[in-house]
Amino acid sequence: MRRILAEHMTTVEVVGLDDVEAYDEPVEDQPTFEGNALLKARAGVEVTGLPTLADDSGLCVDALNGMPGVLSARWSGPPKSDDRNNELLLAQLADVPDERRAAYFTCAVALVLPDGTTRVVNGRMDGRIIREVRGSGGFGYDVLFEADDRPGVTTAELTADVKDEISHRGKALREIAPVVADLLR
Repeated sequence: MRRILAEHMTTVEVVGLDDVEAYDEPVEDQPTFEGNALLKARAGVEVTGLPTLADDSGLCVDALNGMPGVLSARWSGPPKSDDRNNELLLAQLADVPDERRAAYFTCAVALVLPDGTTRVVNGRMDGRIIREVRGSGGFGYDVLFEADDRPGVTTAELTADVKDEISHRGKALREIAPVVADLLR
């Protein structure tokens, strides 16, 4: 966000969770990515009094009717485990042919200002789920996901710059950056 916002304005200091007094983050119990992003952004404003951006993202698999969806991080149950989530996803798709393994990552980014103003944008990266874990970068399901924009490599095998360019989160942040700049001027 710092890098992307700097393209639109240089007079705002972007701080992260590590830069403010620690607080208990809310339970992500909303049925949509937008709802969870707003929940987190509203909590940030309430505790810090600062304009707050928060996101929620996940993987949606067509053959699983959009699941794991908002449950992506907790798909295999507590405690959170990327390895267990990936094992479960592969098991659930074991009999699904390659042509039916379409999926997409989605990200909702919410901006909430102290006066209650809210904006939410979404980003999406289409692709498919492969049959084996590949790569060591990224996190979560990146080791199983090939983006349509970069076939043949998983998002865990992409450089950070390329992933930022095509990712759901990168797209959403680039969309919200000018909104942040306009609202904070």
